[in-house]
Amino acid sequence: MKRILHTALFICATVTGFSAHALEGETIEELRAVQLYSQDALIDMINANTHLDKVVADRCQLVQDIEARANVLKVPAYQFLWGDMLAWGVCVDAEPARGIGYMEDAANQGLPAALEQLGRYYAKGTLVQQDKSRAVVYLREAAALKNLKAQIHLVELFLDGYGSPYDYEDAYHWLYNSVTNDKKQHQQIASYLARLEKLMHPKAVREAKRPLDS
Repeated sequence: MKRILHTALFICATVTGFSAHALEGETIEELRAVQLYSQDALIDMINANTHLDKVVADRCQLVQDIEARANVLKVPAYQFLWGDMLAWGVCVDAEPARGIGYMEDAANQGLPAALEQLGRYYAKGTLVQQDKSRAVVYLREAAALKNLKAQIHLVELFLDGYGSPYDYEDAYHWLYNSVTNDKKQHQQIASYLARLEKLMHPKAVREAKRPLDS
């Protein structure tokens, strides 16, 4: 009877695309095929930085689907996910150069998370050569798209002397109108705004405090 059940599980795994090593000791319920992530769900995972953990938790079953949506359909969120997987060797062999390329493709399509991550990588010299001027370009684009992490990183670079003073008003405006329920982050933002004010003309500060979309 045990042998018959194992054979049935093997057939089920073959049809649904599972590898044989996942069979021992698992039920048919555990072998149910993983559903592909919707665009909105994937963006939520990316923003929460849980996207790579999710791919691993799903036992790397969706690698081919992810690659197809990145490489053939060119869906920005999937380009970013595939790029991150390649960059860090998650469920695939690590290919950092290709990974950065896919992140750039996603950034060129305006995905805020991709713009923010590339900006952060260039600011810190992660995988790429450190280039804080290039970091400002990516982070400014992401900040304009209301990415809070990018807004914070952008102001940090400005406070460290990078970027143009002509951009201070926009950076202050975006960060001043940001919303967060993280008390520590809220205090950090208040501190950065106070420091940035000292580098700005009082009139520019007043203008920067206007509501969004006004």
